Amino acid sequence: MALITPYWGLDGIIVVTTLFITLYLYMTRKFNYWKKRGVVEATPTPFFGSFVDCILLKKSPGLFFQELYDQAKGLPYIGFYVLDKPFILIRDRELVKNVLIKDFNSFVDRYGTPDQRDRLGYCNPFFLKNPAWKHLRTKLTPLFTSGKLKKIFELMLECGKNLDAYLKSLDLEDKELEMEVKDLTARFSTDIIGITAYGLNVNSVNNPDAEFRKHGRKIFDFDIIRAFEFLATFFFPPIVSILRLKFFGKETTNFLRDVLWGTITERIKSGAKRNDLIDHLIELRNTYADQDVGGFKYDGDDLVAQAAVFFTAGYETSSSAVSFTLYELAIHPEIQERLRKEIHDALEETDGKITYDMLTKLQYLDMVIAETLRMYPPLPFLDRVTLERYKVPNSDLVLEKNTPIYISMTGMHYDPEYYPDPNKFDPERFTEENKRNRPPCIYFPFGEGPRICIGKNKFYLS
Repeated sequence: MALITPYWGLDGIIVVTTLFITLYLYMTRKFNYWKKRGVVEATPTPFFGSFVDCILLKKSPGLFFQELYDQAKGLPYIGFYVLDKPFILIRDRELVKNVLIKDFNSFVDRYGTPDQRDRLGYCNPFFLKNPAWKHLRTKLTPLFTSGKLKKIFELMLECGKNLDAYLKSLDLEDKELEMEVKDLTARFSTDIIGITAYGLNVNSVNNPDAEFRKHGRKIFDFDIIRAFEFLATFFFPPIVSILRLKFFGKETTNFLRDVLWGTITERIKSGAKRNDLIDHLIELRNTYADQDVGGFKYDGDDLVAQAAVFFTAGYETSSSAVSFTLYELAIHPEIQERLRKEIHDALEETDGKITYDMLTKLQYLDMVIAETLRMYPPLPFLDRVTLERYKVPNSDLVLEKNTPIYISMTGMHYDPEYYPDPNKFDPERFTEENKRNRPPCIYFPFGEGPRICIGKNKFYLS
């Protein structure tokens, strides 16, 4: 005999329907959160919230935020939902300034985070929480002084010579060859990171299947699994902990741990000094090994995480920016010609030698790179989380503690109010005069405020 009705089949339908309705009510219970606070919101979909196209991999998060930014034109912010959790996108530049700079202490941490047990992911400076982040940041900053960068510049030049020799070996002037430029720039970036940060001659320009290059591809080549891992890390952190996902992926995590910790231990045994990242990490380990700063230790995987993030951040950021720059120069020959002339004139003054000081004086090159980063920022959005209740200035809105906050870089970078004809590649936007005439906090390809990318200057050099 059935439990509810005389028929088992009917009982099953009733139970399933009841469970579905219960789940529906549970997942939609917060969908009036922003309306109750007088905030315009993106229409949510049951079970997925406003994020359905991203979850189904129909749309990238960067495009989602850019479209949301455009949808909220004239508004200081707009609410949306990821699954059933309320998020907010801010677009008012003064509020952006408050979050990133003025009221930074209320928004120190990012919302996205790897699993705390995944130390290579969790402990890297991009995701690390305060107070460990602040302590680590001050210890890593000396790596990026102009003096340090000048010392590694010669190593970068050697990588450049290797690339030049490789390109000459292809006889490009006599052959019509198709080449994937992004792959070549990624190999070049891998070699620069290997030699300048770890003292390793990776040689992936000549060997596309070098181990470092192979694992770099695995981190950023998005299949369904990698896409889910990234989405979970940035937007569903509780799921990351439940499933014990690894930010770099299991295989690449093991590779980075073995190679980088092996490099550290070998350097300790040999006593060799290269004045690079590895030496700096060894010094930090010797000085602070007994300290525990907010659960962070200068040893083991926590220490290796600092070397790992330099590889992943430099690899993708530099290779993508160079690829996009080359693309824009190829379709804008007049810009290419002006840039070539600037470089040629500078080389004449140095008798054909590329120097650190020469590069820092190439004003038009800086303008070209800045425009590339406007159109193709390394990360299309920024995220923060409120560490305490926050009263939004000039409004009645109070953001509760642990509210995820997002800023669309591409939204602001393509806003015609700030950049007329935003789809046009125009380095003239970044003359000194034009930069002075624009309001602050509308251009931040590397972030802004105390948490701005620590490797920004090294990126421009490489």
